[in-house]
Amino acid sequence: MARPQQLTPLFASVKKLKGIGPQLAQTMARFFGAPEGQDAILLDLLMHMPAGLVDRRHQPGAAFAQPGAISTFLLTIDQHRAPPRGNKRVPYRIIAHDDTGEMMLTYFAGRAAWLEKTLPEGEQRYVSGMVTAFQGQKQINHPDFVVKPDQFDEMPLVEPIYPLTQGLSAKKIQGAVRDALAQMPEMPEWVPENRLTLNGWPSFADAMRQTHMPGTPGEAALDGAARARLAYDEYLAGQLTLQIVRSTLTRETGIAREFSGALAEKVRGALPFSLTPGQESALTDIYADLRQKRKMARLIQGDVGAGKTVVALLAMAAMAESGAQSALMAPTEILATQHFHSISAICDQVGLKVALLTGKMPQGERRAIQAKIADGEIDIVVGTHALFQSSIEFQQLGLTVVDEQHRFGVHQRLALSDKGRKTELLVMTATPIPRTLVLTHFGDMDVSLLTDKPKGRQPIDTAILSEKDYDRVVARLGQRMHEGVQAFWVCPLVEESEHLNATSAEDRFKALNQAFPGRVGLVHGRMAAADKQAVMEQFAAGELQILVATTVIEVGVDVPNASIMIIEHAERFGLSQLHQLRGRVGRGSKKSACLLLHGENLSEIAQKRLETIKETEDGFKIAERDLELRGEGDLLGTRQSGMPGYRIAIPEFHRDFLDMAHEDAANIIESNPGLTGPKGDAVRTLLYLFRKDLAIPLIKAG
Repeated sequence: MARPQQLTPLFASVKKLKGIGPQLAQTMARFFGAPEGQDAILLDLLMHMPAGLVDRRHQPGAAFAQPGAISTFLLTIDQHRAPPRGNKRVPYRIIAHDDTGEMMLTYFAGRAAWLEKTLPEGEQRYVSGMVTAFQGQKQINHPDFVVKPDQFDEMPLVEPIYPLTQGLSAKKIQGAVRDALAQMPEMPEWVPENRLTLNGWPSFADAMRQTHMPGTPGEAALDGAARARLAYDEYLAGQLTLQIVRSTLTRETGIAREFSGALAEKVRGALPFSLTPGQESALTDIYADLRQKRKMARLIQGDVGAGKTVVALLAMAAMAESGAQSALMAPTEILATQHFHSISAICDQVGLKVALLTGKMPQGERRAIQAKIADGEIDIVVGTHALFQSSIEFQQLGLTVVDEQHRFGVHQRLALSDKGRKTELLVMTATPIPRTLVLTHFGDMDVSLLTDKPKGRQPIDTAILSEKDYDRVVARLGQRMHEGVQAFWVCPLVEESEHLNATSAEDRFKALNQAFPGRVGLVHGRMAAADKQAVMEQFAAGELQILVATTVIEVGVDVPNASIMIIEHAERFGLSQLHQLRGRVGRGSKKSACLLLHGENLSEIAQKRLETIKETEDGFKIAERDLELRGEGDLLGTRQSGMPGYRIAIPEFHRDFLDMAHEDAANIIESNPGLTGPKGDAVRTLLYLFRKDLAIPLIKAG
């Protein structure tokens, strides 16, 4: 279906509006993020929400005006007093009065001709602005509005304040938004009727009008009905898109897998520990998914060390028993190799054939493995995402497990489901994601949470120290190394920077290597993968006692003997990063410690971050706190990754509407999968309005 006809005016270029020339149109295109070479459109203006309001309704009379308050007066202009010629420090003053008293209007560098025309002596004008006092005289410096009495209606008594950019003035954007509102068509209603009535929401068009041209501050308030309605609409468009993707991922092509669980039982028998209640519950979910006809699309969310890999291995064992192959994809070669090593010993014991594919392999070896995959001799293939986008042919790929990739977006999930037409999908993340973000980014997937830690995990003592304590830390570290302890030492930079006052990994490596010669290794993102791997292996084997690193060790590096984590310039890291880094220790039976070393002059937010890490090891609490301190785009590293950012909804205010939208979207797609009839047309209108029409070609009837 093409875009509904009635929306055409909203998709017109802003150049159609009065007073917007080529230069201003270019500024708007940049500011609103229009696609390369395209203009901003009227819809961009309407979706640009006010950041605040100025209330000009207060009309106290000149005598009763309070300095510091924005007020509006009907004044009679008495006299113009131009400054002495050539003296720019004296303002242009205009004396005026109303029934109660006198008010002075002052303009610095004011143009006499313009002022005489705007405020002619003897005439009345409505004047609005901030009242101040100067030498006992009440005055308004540079009034915001001056209008004739018969134009009073044109002055916004409740004035929205918009975020601006250089070259885009408040007056320009307010005028453009008002003109865009005049083009607003009436639209069919997509919100379920009971939802509208219960919440007392206006229509979409009325909600837009109340937000941009409110009669009272309440009409445009963040928690008011108009803004709530628009936030819900934005959430609903996003959730509908994810539900449409979900129905594409899970539609008709699924296979009801048949397995007795005998092979998974063998795997359990080979594990040196028993599963946690969270792991058992996730497996119950997965097995139920696999036995159904529709394809699985499930996210396993677990904190650092919650044992997601074991859950994935047991799912892959069930898949092998049903006669299909599995692929385990990791974001880096180091992680892929580590996964391979961690599961291969168990796979060998129970007769599961597992292979590792990396880009660094000799061609011949790689071709031999690919041939075995194509023949179905290999049950589980481990590699990076890049490998699965290439020419690998599976005999029958039944399950794809994607590890630690929260940037693994909707488009990749769709592309992946095309690789194996009947492939089940399991995505794992060790970044605890708050519920609002799970719904936003993974609303097309079922979710299993692993909230408990495996038995035997020790709590980690966390301390906050100043970098001035460096010598004391190194001395204490030396003592612990005599006891055989291993430590990570993380720095924010690879090499010295002129711009940032922070110790680099290279400098720290040199200093520590002088103190402990031959016992310190260095890894960072600029090293060749083979060199990194070699140092990691030396550290894992205990040949090195300190590993100096940048955040390349943030995800998945497993050295159970390492029990100390020192993070230098900890204030430069985000909360979830600090949490991930700390999770690299506390994996063995030894008591573990994490030291957060910070620089001078900590900002308030940095202080709060470090205190949060000290107070709790609960990744879900930390993620919620991170969302409060940083905002959602940063939290998932999705600012540039094409993930949904909101223009209207503000999660702190509108969080509850996301759950509503999730529920309503699921009901809409279930009851009307083809989005047909008047109700379906209304929903398609919503998708076009919020630029989610990419999902429309995926809609299949029935």
